[in-house]
Amino acid sequence: MKKNTFKVMFVIRRNQVNRDGKCSIVIRITVNGEYERLNSTLSIEPELWDSKAVKAIGRTQKILDFNKRIEEIRYVLQDHYYELQKTHGYVTAEMVKNAYMGVTAKAESLMPIYDEFLAETKKMIGINRSDKTYQKYERCKRRVVEFMKEKYNRTDIPLRELKPKFLTDFAVFLSTKYKCRQNTVYKFLQLLRMVIIKAQRDGISFPDPYLSYKMTQEKVDRGYLSEDEVIAIATKEISIPRLDQVRDVFIFACYTGLAYSDLAQLRAENIKKMFDGKLWIVTHRQKTKTNVNVPLLPMAEKILRKYEGKYLDGELLPILSNQKTNAYLKEIADICGIEKNLTFHLARHTFATTMTLGKGVPIESVSKMLGHTNIQTTQIYARITNEKISHDMENLAKNLGSLDFS
Repeated sequence: MKKNTFKVMFVIRRNQVNRDGKCSIVIRITVNGEYERLNSTLSIEPELWDSKAVKAIGRTQKILDFNKRIEEIRYVLQDHYYELQKTHGYVTAEMVKNAYMGVTAKAESLMPIYDEFLAETKKMIGINRSDKTYQKYERCKRRVVEFMKEKYNRTDIPLRELKPKFLTDFAVFLSTKYKCRQNTVYKFLQLLRMVIIKAQRDGISFPDPYLSYKMTQEKVDRGYLSEDEVIAIATKEISIPRLDQVRDVFIFACYTGLAYSDLAQLRAENIKKMFDGKLWIVTHRQKTKTNVNVPLLPMAEKILRKYEGKYLDGELLPILSNQKTNAYLKEIADICGIEKNLTFHLARHTFATTMTLGKGVPIESVSKMLGHTNIQTTQIYARITNEKISHDMENLAKNLGSLDFS
């Protein structure tokens, strides 16, 4: 942990002599290697200034008063330094300068802005923000504060001091101390960036550290199940009730594309007969509050009928906690011989890839059913399978079959 350094120097401007033959004395404030200059309003004949002793030479009353004023300025600056350290937990040379000059700086440091951002986000929970999203921002704040304590021995930093190196060092901190992988680091930096954007929108002027900082995200194959794997899980005889129930809920998600949080909130009133005379899921995403309308496929209807009337409060399916569900899915994978990391979210990717896009459903329709706000997100979820390519090329071959190039 770095120790704070503070120094006050008085420097004579020998190259600038006024009409009275005197040179002005400039104050140089240095904090942790960074310095600020300000005018002391004092001036003296250059031959009367001792640069090594940092005071005027002589014993006349005028010289004694001059040196006394030098020491008074030094003590006042020291008092400002310690008071700022006590109040803010950190000090910069500019803060000491402003305090001495009577300038009250606006709360233009990172943490007050972050606190405002959290307060605004909390108010939006249930409207266009989820509690889970709020918790992510809170966690990010804790990591940033911890990083600043370790790296800079402070708990806050002025926004104008945020440089690309701050982001680089924060990324290294996350990677080394918390063993975060590249994409996790990327997400933390994205969360922090939203706070920076808020400060800019609030009219605070400072260089954007993200402009010259390149955030990199590692491409990850999110995975999905093939149709054969889905059928293998769906048709497997499972005698353990808890695993049988989790299997059913997972397969239901494979055929509807619902995320865990949305499925947990699904109630009887969300199942409606629509214009085509068929049953649809009519709900909205907990994460983004966007509307989601998904026609029920026969397998999904079959699972709903299996649990019809078994639960109170309009619940449709036996939903366990996300943690337990994922733990039981590991057991189900072993039972069914699935050599993939079976998680509940894999069902959503399977719906996007195997059940819809792989069957020729347009990506626009898939995006709508998944509740995505833009189609680029859908492209991350979806894969064009080899089976789909083979099928499309077979159709192409048939269409080209009548052409004779001989």
